[in-house]
Amino acid sequence: MLSITYSAGLTGLDGFVVTVECSGQRNLPEMNIVGLADMAVREAKERIRAASVNSGFPFPELDLILNLAPADRRKEGSSLDLAMLTAIFQCAGIISPSMDLKDKCFLGELSLSGKVCPLRGVLSMTLAAREVGIKELYVPAENAQEAAAVPGITVYAIPTVGVLVDHLKGTEPLEPVKTAVPDFESFPSGDDFSDVKGQLKVKRALEIAAAGAHNVLLIGPPGTGKSMLAKRFPTILPPLTFKESVEITKIHSVAGELTDGTGLVTVRPFRAPHHTMSAPSLVGGGRIPMPGELALSHNGVLFLDELPEFPRPVMESLRQPLEDGVVTITRAAGRCTFPSRSILITAMNPCPCGNYGNSRQPCNCTAEMRRKYLSKISGPLLDRIDIHVTVPTLSFEELSVTEPGEPSAAIRERVIEARAFAARRFTDREPIPNGALSPAETRDTCVLDEAGRGVMKMAIEKLGLSARGYDRLLRVARTIADLAKSEAITAAHVAEAIQMRSLDREYW
Repeated sequence: MLSITYSAGLTGLDGFVVTVECSGQRNLPEMNIVGLADMAVREAKERIRAASVNSGFPFPELDLILNLAPADRRKEGSSLDLAMLTAIFQCAGIISPSMDLKDKCFLGELSLSGKVCPLRGVLSMTLAAREVGIKELYVPAENAQEAAAVPGITVYAIPTVGVLVDHLKGTEPLEPVKTAVPDFESFPSGDDFSDVKGQLKVKRALEIAAAGAHNVLLIGPPGTGKSMLAKRFPTILPPLTFKESVEITKIHSVAGELTDGTGLVTVRPFRAPHHTMSAPSLVGGGRIPMPGELALSHNGVLFLDELPEFPRPVMESLRQPLEDGVVTITRAAGRCTFPSRSILITAMNPCPCGNYGNSRQPCNCTAEMRRKYLSKISGPLLDRIDIHVTVPTLSFEELSVTEPGEPSAAIRERVIEARAFAARRFTDREPIPNGALSPAETRDTCVLDEAGRGVMKMAIEKLGLSARGYDRLLRVARTIADLAKSEAITAAHVAEAIQMRSLDREYW
């Protein structure tokens, strides 16, 4: 007897369909799994046998061979357990041998009790199953909402082996999972910009960063509100699109970051790793490449507080991803590419003691100490950070203000309007934020008027900007013009963009 079912596996962020063939012969009872299976897949023999018996189905006394095709592609993890059990049950006659399983896909890890346990990466595997024409998908109950977010495929939530068998035999059919419509328009709850006192220039810088997806460096003494401002930055970003939500959900699902019962992620991620992290934990890595903090912050915010305290290799590993928007990890087990188009917000003190520029606390550092401290951040990395803004110490008058500041909702509206204004330049393709424009796109969209060219020439001569720094200054000026709903980039826009490069003007 031969039966065929379908399951799926993962390679990086991408799923692929696995054909599970089961041949059962009347011979000495034995079970073998072939098809380039890793240890977790080979150990499924014991999980399958115990799950069958503990679910009330005697395990068939057959010589079973399970082939996982394509045989030349490595299968890893426990997602194939449920499909292998289903194929065995059809071979043994527990499920009707005449039932056609060609348009059905089974995903799930089995516990010894017969419970179907949740998996990582179900969204990626669901997308792969839909692409090859699978019509029905059977997944653990905890992953049902995640899988059901993919249109064009019917999803069934399977809590136990017994429930699956009853459904396939038709004795107790299951209802397909209905997914809740994600609400991308809801305003992020929690912290709000109205809590921040003073710092109008810094708020303006963050508004520009949100409108154009620009990277930011906040520099100032301790206690001036750098971390407070950064944590509120996601509240002024535009709502997620469906495509962005799917990209985020795939990454978080593969990394095991989704809680049980979660569908699509509806809010932009905010990641704030500690400065003791390693380079692989930031950009991704491992024997089987997994996403790091940079990929987990895709379409959201990556906040690195106390930037000079991060090890030099960690900071330098950001250079290529910030430029390309992707991270490629190559290991012996394979090569994986993770998207990493996040907004980088960094914060640092101006000197080792932290008091340089503090009007109330004297700085004990020499000029050489300050230079060495700032030199921990390389010039090429600074070139990739569009906005450098000083966060000054607040005066008593600013601290004693009782009225709330401008709320995040008002700033967010301006950001949305600026992005909509910029989107009109992309008539034949999907809009790109100004911070992600290529050099060719920068030349086409960031055109200066005559006065603007004069101010830019003066800035290049005085600040000594690199070609990359020049392009990034242009993109910031383009965003400032978008916020003003101006097609032309004027001298005022360029001048404000120059004011957003405090390290070039004051420190470096």
